[in-house]
Amino acid sequence: MRTVVSIGGSVLVPDVDPERVESYADVIESLDADGHTLGTVVGGGPTAREYITTARDLGANEIELDQLGIAVTRLNARLLVAALDERAAPTPPEDYETGGEAIRRGDVPVMGGVVAGQTTDTVGTAFAEYVDADLVVFATNVPGVYDADPDSDPDATKYDEITASELATLVAQTGVDAGSNAPVDLLAAKLVERSGIRALVLDGTDPAAVERAIRTGEHDGTTVVPADANGPPAEWNDE
Repeated sequence: MRTVVSIGGSVLVPDVDPERVESYADVIESLDADGHTLGTVVGGGPTAREYITTARDLGANEIELDQLGIAVTRLNARLLVAALDERAAPTPPEDYETGGEAIRRGDVPVMGGVVAGQTTDTVGTAFAEYVDADLVVFATNVPGVYDADPDSDPDATKYDEITASELATLVAQTGVDAGSNAPVDLLAAKLVERSGIRALVLDGTDPAAVERAIRTGEHDGTTVVPADANGPPAEWNDE
């Protein structure tokens, strides 16, 4: 099964420490050894936010801030590249074509940002569409998609399953900053809808849970089902 994993920077690198990065590398190597085709996209996390905040105070404009964030995502990607040793493409691909070439060579591409204005989730979804992936996984720091903000609404309900069009509508209604109740941005949600790729939104702070979800389809997050889905991937039925 061909899968792209979008790993939030606050998930992979909550601080600059090797433990979480090594855990994700172990998961990727295990899946790779069992025949899964993988691509990954890494976010900037707290380090990017610190740099962006400081640069904004220094007068940087929004495009400059985006470029700074992209640079940090690629630094974080290099940490995962280092942990994967020879299985990863040696440098983070800076565009979808280069990432696709890495997959065709049999390498695991570890991408950061690509262009200004695109989030990690958007890059992950666009890359999944580019390489015709079967699955895109959003490994976030929240446990799934909710019908309201669970931080402010104690009655918020998590969706176990939602259609891609319903996800796009939910995000559009709540805005692009709806981090808690729809932990993907609007463009990413629209790309999920357009691509017809099955997506999982789940808590990525436990890399083993991400591995289980990719292997079996079992998880505690939210499954985003494409409109013309004919059932789950055949690989999950074999587990």
